[in-house]
This record gives sequence, C-alpha cells and structure tokens, in this order.
Amino acid sequence: MPPANTQRFLIIADGQFGPMTSKTANCCIRYMPERVVGVFDRTHAGKTVQQVLGFGGALPVVGDFERGLALGATAVLIGIAPMGGRLPAEWRGWLRTAIERGLEIWSGLHTFIGDDPELGALARERGVRIFDARKPPLNLPVADGRAAEVDAYVVHTVGSDCNVGKMTVQVELRNALIERGHRTRFVATGQTGIFIEGWGVAVDAVVADFIAGAAEWLVLEAAKDADIILVEGQGSLIHPGYSGVTLGLLHGCCPDALILCHQATRQYIGDYHGREPWVKIPPLAELVDIYERAAAPVRPTKVIGICLNTFDLSEARARDAVTRAAEATGLPATDPVRFDAAPLVDAIVQGALAAK
Repeated sequence: MPPANTQRFLIIADGQFGPMTSKTANCCIRYMPERVVGVFDRTHAGKTVQQVLGFGGALPVVGDFERGLALGATAVLIGIAPMGGRLPAEWRGWLRTAIERGLEIWSGLHTFIGDDPELGALARERGVRIFDARKPPLNLPVADGRAAEVDAYVVHTVGSDCNVGKMTVQVELRNALIERGHRTRFVATGQTGIFIEGWGVAVDAVVADFIAGAAEWLVLEAAKDADIILVEGQGSLIHPGYSGVTLGLLHGCCPDALILCHQATRQYIGDYHGREPWVKIPPLAELVDIYERAAAPVRPTKVIGICLNTFDLSEARARDAVTRAAEATGLPATDPVRFDAAPLVDAIVQGALAAK
C-alpha cells in the first residue's frame, strides 16, 4: 500500500508536459488537483497548467526545480517516463535534492528508485519514504477463475490502443455511480490509477504467469465492500507490445461487462518506438467482436458501451463521432470527460440489475 494520501506534489514532467505526452501528470492534475502545487517543465515554464493542457486552472508550470519545491511541496511525483525508462543524470540531482529536504518520492517508473544504490540509500538514511508504485506485491496467485464468483458486477475497460482513456473513464464512472448511491470501487492496474486511488497493482510489472492472478486478487479485494467493481484496462489485444498484459487482465478479472475505449481520430496503433504506424485499428464493431471472443472461453461477456476520447476534435465533430460510434455498434456511446457519462452509467446500472 502507498503512503497516506496527504502529500502535496511537485510533478516532474520536464520536456514532455502536454495533452498526450504526460499521462500520469495529467490524470493526477485532473483527479487530485488539490494535492498538486505545480509542474516542473522547463519547456513550458511561466505558463499555467490550463494553458498547456486545456484544464487544471492556474497551477503554475515552473522551470526551476528549487522554485517548484518552494511552492509548498511535501513530495515529488514523477509524471512522465524518461527515455529508456532510466533516470537521466539531471533527474538524479533533482531527486537527491528533494530527499535531502525530506520530501517523499512517488514514482511509477519500471526502475525502482528505492532500490537505487545512491537514492535509495540516501532515503533510508534520512528516513524518507520512496513509493515505487510499479513494485508488485509478493505472493500473487495464479488465477483460477474465482473473480467470476463474486456477487459484485464487474466492469472492465478495454481499448483500441494504449492511452485512449481506459483509466479515465473508470474514474469518471466511479464518481458518477457513487453520486447515484451505488457502492462502487475503482480497481487500479497501473501506476497513475494507484496514485489517484491509493491502492492497486501495476500489472505491467508483474511476472507474466501472475498477471491474471493479480487481476483476480484485486477483484476479490474490491468485492469486500462494493456492488459494482470497475477494473482499469491496460494496452490492447491488437497492440504488438502489450497484448499479453491486456489478455491477462481480461481473463483474470472475469468481467460481467466490457466498455470499449477508443480515440476517435486514431487510425493506427500509436507511436511504436519511433517506427511508422503499421498496425491499423479495425472498426469498432470488429473490436467488440475481438474482445468478446477472447473473453468467452474463460468468462463469456459483452461490450455494453463505447467510450470515445475526442479531446482533439471540435465540439461538432466530437458529437458526430459519438453518434457514428453508437450507430456502428448499436451500443451507447459518449466521451465521459467532455460530455455526459450517463449513457455508460445507465448501461452499467441496467446490467447490474439484470445480473441479480
């Protein structure tokens, strides 16, 4: 479990702060803005977060690390992934400064900062906590289908690609369902969701044999005090790099229903290590079939709604994309951030009632 959620964060997003390049930073700003004091990014220094992202208000973007710490930070949160997943020399200096001043370090990198010979040792010497969100818990099980036995209604987000909104829609739906009075838990399966929710397992850091087991364990834990469980998806079944994680989650959480997420303007799997796009995203109706067929041998399930990410479209084009997605699939569709989450909330509530 992570440290108590009382910290005030300076977010490091140096050189990559933007709508599509700083997912962790952006989601933390969207869903826990009261705990963010500012963003460190020399590229956009002097701007506000609102000017860079289109949301986030007057939170400052600063180009001097120590000035950022002086905004009242009690912790540093790494909001982007450096090239190659390794800590650049400059970053090490910033983190060393933060630790020396007693600030916690929250990181979602595959490289565990707490295990670093220099930074980890310094943190232990100073009594400073380092939260490596991707470090998996010990003794995860091999899945055996127990997630299908819970009384709660389990909804899992799946996607056409990475970074299309699988986590975001679950947080939006969690909030909307709770407002309607439903006992709902959001199950985080990635570092950003863990930062927001306070618990979870970053399944992309789990040994392959235990990915489904991690998903199963998360569902069983959430079912202890929830009637509706929203499991965050990862990757895509058609992604050449991450499909294994996607399938492990799908089979491990044994969902009663799926929500398919897609960025309306994306035609190919996004930037794949600098190569030209080469995996074309099939039509939404075909993706629905792909996911339902993949799930069926373990736990038959249905896609009950379409979540579109329309951030890069005009209002009129976004509404048109939502309409076309609904017509193409025969399913309720919306962009729950830009428009109303109600079509998807209604589908979940109806499904949960029918499953009783």
